[in-house]
Formats: sequence, C-alpha cells, structure tokens
Amino acid sequence: MRYAVYAEWTKLRTMPGPGWLLAGTVVLTVALSAVAASSVTCASAGCGHDAARIGLQGVQLGQATVALLAVLMVCGEYGTGMIRTSLVAMPRRTAVLAAKAAVLTGLTLAAGTAAVLGSVLAGRLLLPGSGFTPAHGYPPLSPADGPTLRAAAGSVLYLALIALLSLGVATAVRDSAAATGTVLGLLYLLPLAVRMVADEEAQRLLWQLSPASAGLAVQATTDAAVLPLGPWAGLGVLAAWASAALLAGGLLLRRRDA
Repeated sequence: MRYAVYAEWTKLRTMPGPGWLLAGTVVLTVALSAVAASSVTCASAGCGHDAARIGLQGVQLGQATVALLAVLMVCGEYGTGMIRTSLVAMPRRTAVLAAKAAVLTGLTLAAGTAAVLGSVLAGRLLLPGSGFTPAHGYPPLSPADGPTLRAAAGSVLYLALIALLSLGVATAVRDSAAATGTVLGLLYLLPLAVRMVADEEAQRLLWQLSPASAGLAVQATTDAAVLPLGPWAGLGVLAAWASAALLAGGLLLRRRDA
C-alpha cells in the first residue's frame, strides 16, 4: 500500500493542475470569507447573525476547487490512457483507489486547514468593522472558542469529505465533464432545488439528505438547535454520501475494463 500511495503522489505532483487547484482552494476560500465578513452588518445587539458561519462562508467556494482536484486525479489518467499503466503496475484496483483517496485526503486536509485558518483570521480582523463587536454580543473570532473551533475543524473535515465524494463520483463516471457536472450539481444545484420545494416537511427531509446542506451544518454556532440536523449529524450525512460514492466507484473500477 505504501508503494501505491507513493506512486499516486508522484503522478499527482507531476501533473500541471493540482498545485494551482490547492492554492486556489486557499485563496478563494479566504477571499470569499473576507468579502462576506465585510458585507454583512450587525447594527445592534442581538442582530441574530452567526459570526463564525459568516467568517467561514468561503468554504462554499473552496469546495469547488477541491472537487475539481479529485476529478482531475481520476479523469486525468483516463484521458491520457495512463490508467492502463497504473492498473498493470498495481493489479489490485481497490488498492489504487485507496491510495488515491489517501493522497487526496492528505492534500485536502493541508489546504483546507490553511484556508479555514485564513478565513477565521479574516473574520477576526474584518467582522468588528461590520458591527460584530463585544458591545453587540460578538467577541472576536478565535479558534480557542469551543463552538468556533468545532466549526473550523468541521469545515476542514467537510472539504476532505467533499474531495472523497468527488473522487468516488469521478471513478464511477470516468469522464471529467460528467463527473464535474454531477459533483457541482450536488453541491450547488441540489440545495437550490431543495429551497424551491413548497412543502415544509418535504423540504426538511431533502435538506437532511443533501450532502452540502447537511454537511455545512457543522459551521453553525448560534442556530444549531433549529437546524434539521445537528452539526456532527450533518457531517455524518456527508460522510455517508462519500462512502457510498467510493463504494460505487470501487465496485465499478473492479468490474470494468480500463
């Protein structure tokens, strides 16, 4: 397994795109978080906003580059035909997928940690200028605060699970355009479709089943009690999606020709 992981790392670091996608994850996440922290205002005490969630808003953009990295990791090999060489060198196909998942998870955790810490710092610096001050009941954002730490750590795990979900989808689909469309549809279009459902019970159920909506519940620090799922339960739903995608991808990888 160690050799498979090293092989996947070697392949990934010699490709032209992964470095830019990892850097983009950090830059885009922090940039959108900074914009959100500057745009939302708290004019009076008890304005009802979740400061930690605002400060981590950029994760919703950073997840796209993480998904693209996973798609590139799989579909890039299919596009060049390199997958045949990989499977000849490593006949155990599930080991190949496991190695890809290990490398992708490590890189995503590293980039996600930098992105989330940068977002928390941006929120700490910019939110007071938008009215999120101790006088209004909002102390500066700090990882030392329990709920903020949980939201930040959960956001890093969220990005890692999005990467694994995307890896599973890409392995099952094998086409970069189809895999990208499927993953981005799950992340962005499905939550919009859920909001358009008129029936409240049906909307609540679909929210609980949506990987992005449920997973991002881990960022909630002030309104967690009113969400359809708790923070860690929501992250568990996303973990179930990622596990199912990897299982489906692994089964199809074993049964199909390269």
